[in-house]
Amino acid sequence: MANIGELLVEAGLQREKLDECRKITGETGDTLDRVILQKNYLPEKDVLEVYASALGMDFRGELEGTQVPSDFINNVPVHFARNYNLIALGRNGMGTLQVATCAPLDAHPMDDLGALIGEDIDPILSPRIEITSLIARAYRHKADGVDEALADVAEDGDFAHLAEEIDEGEDVLDVSNKAPIIKLVNTILFQALKLRASDVHFQAFPDRLQVRFRIDGILYDMDTVPRKVHEAIVSRVKIMGKMDIAERRLPQDGRATLRIGDGEVDVRISTVPTTNGERIVLRLLDKSSKLYTIDEIGLTEANSAMLREFLGYSHGIILVTGPTGSGKTTTLYAGLTELDTTTLNVLTIEDPVEYSLASVSQVQVNTKKGLTFAAGLRSFLRQDPDIMMVGEIRDLETAEVAIRAALTGHLVFSTVHTNDSASTITRLIDQGVEPYLVSSSIVLVIAQRLVRTICKHCHQIRPITEEDAAKLRKVGLDPAALGGQIAFGPGCDECFQSGYSGRTAIYEFMPVDEALRTEVMDGTTATQIKRSAVGRGMITLREDGRSKILAGLTSPDEVLRVTQMDIE
Repeated sequence: MANIGELLVEAGLQREKLDECRKITGETGDTLDRVILQKNYLPEKDVLEVYASALGMDFRGELEGTQVPSDFINNVPVHFARNYNLIALGRNGMGTLQVATCAPLDAHPMDDLGALIGEDIDPILSPRIEITSLIARAYRHKADGVDEALADVAEDGDFAHLAEEIDEGEDVLDVSNKAPIIKLVNTILFQALKLRASDVHFQAFPDRLQVRFRIDGILYDMDTVPRKVHEAIVSRVKIMGKMDIAERRLPQDGRATLRIGDGEVDVRISTVPTTNGERIVLRLLDKSSKLYTIDEIGLTEANSAMLREFLGYSHGIILVTGPTGSGKTTTLYAGLTELDTTTLNVLTIEDPVEYSLASVSQVQVNTKKGLTFAAGLRSFLRQDPDIMMVGEIRDLETAEVAIRAALTGHLVFSTVHTNDSASTITRLIDQGVEPYLVSSSIVLVIAQRLVRTICKHCHQIRPITEEDAAKLRKVGLDPAALGGQIAFGPGCDECFQSGYSGRTAIYEFMPVDEALRTEVMDGTTATQIKRSAVGRGMITLREDGRSKILAGLTSPDEVLRVTQMDIE
């Protein structure tokens, strides 16, 4: 191991820390690579590259776009792949199956896998996050044991042992030795996370319990659960959210944290009593999901340049507006990732904290204890901040504190629920903020919507039909501008036959210039503010949507769906 030790030192590991890790290895029996990663002494990528070099193994830093062989998915249970972080990447020139692992010194799982599939294996080292992401993508169309869990529930019939305390941060992959109902709920949640669902609905009908997932903003019916286990599922979910399982006549809210292997998912739970029994909705916030940068959220070059310019301001308020689920927080986070946190003090108050950001101090709202957006923001002013992010400006108090912060030399990011950029200005004035404070503090308003993108797997081009032409004209596009052809997705297994997979955003950037300040002071209406801004060159949401249609990214249906309430 001396050779590996020297290579680790060359990679940046201090010698005394190497000695410390070796000592822990001797005491605990853990492998050296695992101890170094647990201590966070070196990035995983660097550790794996060292071991790949020393052991003569290949290293792959990224697995995006890798096609997992179907025989591996069919023959290896998802729980085996997840538990040991193993996934096939294909076959090498000699026909040997290449399997990615993040544990170079743990040979037993590889041996078990070889015995399971009856093949020789060529191990490849890859980071854990790349492996877990590829496993999620590869297995997302498998039934995932929901049918098996339902069969177990049907056989069991005894739900009394349900009300056991949930482990803190339960791992939904760990279904061994669990009561059938727990196994069923965990399996449904795992399936939802694999399919990138943002919400899980358990909707009661007279004869069944329907499970529905919201994927890319659209609800899909998934599994149907027998009516007799409805109350058991409700009780189980209430236990997860530390709610009162005896109270069935009043709405309740709860929160839980789930683990998926190494990743964490925050779950917000809501129950309401209906005529058919209690209905549950779980909002899933995957903390390990990818943080987007400004270049990845669908901005045009002009808009990304404008956003970067305003991020460099020393003071003022940047507001992002749109309905719930329009990606406002993602845009704010993308802006935060651009900041140099080594020279700036950045603080955020959110409800809830959706992503963990390195070098940013993040605070979660706790209204029961009096920690509101306004109270948190007020306390931030005593923390010597440079930049502050407030999850949402909901009331006059929060708005006034944010404006005071902006006027005393701080840059403030926040969100507001309005239809477009112009109505954001009038909304704040309607809330009671003086027009002169609004005009002097706000520097940029960004309105946005999310549109589904045409599925990459079944993306095709077809001649424009009369129906397409009518929709294009409604959006404001001349069909001739597309050269007589339009992009569409006929539907495939990858996109649930919908023709869409993933989403991008359309934007409306309205910088607050001198002309706009004068209009605000004069009490101009939102419609007049918007017309005036368009006259000065502002690109509206629908115009940005048109450019995405011309680029073949989305369809006229999508742009019409999300911009129907907007004033052109």
